[in-house]
Amino acid sequence: MKITRIEPIVVEVTERGDWVFVLVHTDAGITGLGEASHSLNDALLVATLEIFADRIVGEDPLAIRKIWRMLSGVRGGRITHTAVSAIDQALWDILGQHLGVPIHALFGGAVRRKLRLYANVNRHVRDRSPEGFAAAARQAVNEGFTAVKVAPFDELRGPDHVRTGSKAAWRPGVDRVCAVRAAIGDEIDLAIDCHGRMEASEAIVVGRELEDCDLMWYEEPVKHTFPDQLALISRSVPMPTASAESVFAVEGFRPFLLERVVDVLMPDVKHCGGLTEMQSIADAARLKQLLIAPHNPSGPVATVSTAHSACTIPNFAILEYAWGEVDWRADLITPREPVQDGYLIVSDTPGLGYRLNMGVVTAHRREVPGTADSTKVQV
Repeated sequence: MKITRIEPIVVEVTERGDWVFVLVHTDAGITGLGEASHSLNDALLVATLEIFADRIVGEDPLAIRKIWRMLSGVRGGRITHTAVSAIDQALWDILGQHLGVPIHALFGGAVRRKLRLYANVNRHVRDRSPEGFAAAARQAVNEGFTAVKVAPFDELRGPDHVRTGSKAAWRPGVDRVCAVRAAIGDEIDLAIDCHGRMEASEAIVVGRELEDCDLMWYEEPVKHTFPDQLALISRSVPMPTASAESVFAVEGFRPFLLERVVDVLMPDVKHCGGLTEMQSIADAARLKQLLIAPHNPSGPVATVSTAHSACTIPNFAILEYAWGEVDWRADLITPREPVQDGYLIVSDTPGLGYRLNMGVVTAHRREVPGTADSTKVQV
């Protein structure tokens, strides 16, 4: 069996970003499916996939680690990492289909048949007032979710925002979190994502301000590229911390594994190197007794792909679900995305277990971006 073609498919979602899917075709009639959304530049991503196709067309798709090594050395940061990750997902799908087993069987089998989800309501919320956040969180809970995440710090834009006093830029964000906690009650888990918009001393103050909100975790108060600052924050705030959503490969997680930087690691199957590296990162995290809560503000393909890994991970905690982004999300794949009462049901169908629903794709497809910036990819 040989790889014959790599096909990107871009689906228009919202002004906050599209979903990008990758099909890896073979001469045996088996096609693998992966997701490459949120690379930060879809045009450059497509150009990178074209370059990767030149490298791997004609290769055996079952040689997953060989292909991963061939592609992972390409320089280009998040763009190339996302492209590698999508191809890797698709290759595991091909292998599972070829052998007639679900992907999770290739990782030793599932230890759980369904995965607890948390509803990330941020991409749904248009009314960014405390009341708007609270209403969205309440609706997600009414649909069966037992955990919710919000990204409340809209005002933290740029390095010059006010950090102290009554006019501190973080205060409206704290008000939003307090409103959500009041709306959903004490029995529902609540996490917040800061998108790395603070500096360490500010993050410690904010973390202490939020103590009464009983947070499930405090995510990325500073960027993951500052592990020493994250470690200081983790020692100084009264709730668990989480980070590393954009880190690539187990080697990239090295600072988070040698010392306890945060309490929860968040590898993203779209950026961390795919399913190959998701497994390695989770295994390494067990050495430090760290929980894995995969980052996944993604389309349904990344969600079901992550599920095949997460269901085998002993130290798995919970999986992110991009709640309320578009009302046709579940129908974009077939069978329909299996979310029930805040849980994702794990597929036992060979490979990934899902195909794109081309009728829904056609209704929302965006022309593949141009490749004018492909010279930025260094091979």
